[in-house]
Amino acid sequence: MKLTKKLVAEFIGTFVLVFFACGTAAVLQCNGAEPNAAYALTALAFGLVIVAMAYSIGQISGCHINPAVSLGVLLNGGMDVKEFVAYVCAQFVGAIAGAGCLSAVLGGADSGLGTNGLFNDNIGASLIIEIILTFVFVLVILAVTSKEEYSRMAGLVIGLTLVLVHILGIHFTGTSVNPARSFGPALFVGGKALSNVWVFIVGPMIGGALAAVCWKWLGKQ
Repeated sequence: MKLTKKLVAEFIGTFVLVFFACGTAAVLQCNGAEPNAAYALTALAFGLVIVAMAYSIGQISGCHINPAVSLGVLLNGGMDVKEFVAYVCAQFVGAIAGAGCLSAVLGGADSGLGTNGLFNDNIGASLIIEIILTFVFVLVILAVTSKEEYSRMAGLVIGLTLVLVHILGIHFTGTSVNPARSFGPALFVGGKALSNVWVFIVGPMIGGALAAVCWKWLGKQ
């Protein structure tokens, strides 16, 4: 598959993730303060987007739509550095485009656009929760995509895992586990969302790297 097609697929997938999933959080005003319908529907929206994209663009690009996932694949030998850099660029551009369109539709960034936030203004706690959530998410992805016989169920398993990490993570940080998904909305909202976005880039990338190292050992036959 030509790299151009893969990059377009990654752009589309990340755009859809931000526009629909972050859009759901913004429209329903999900803030993680209480386990209400908005909380549950936001978690479900993120998972459903992954399921939809996995079964549409998965055969083209692998449906990473997340730099932390691409890092895990890179460290496991599934792509080279050039392809990794290109994937990450496409993902960030897709996220920015998705957030821009979402901001235009909602008439500005006052809704928050599904941005992430520090848990109790605690950088350390927020980093830890993002590392753990991303570790679990990327580990599942690497495991379920490791064998051809898992391919039919992979998209569903990955989507449900993303729902799972959101069910816990929304309360703490709004759940990033995806640097591109966090950066796009933060760029338009600005303020604390943008100044703290590094946490939601560094945390998921560490979690993704740790998952890759762990799977290299666990998955070794």
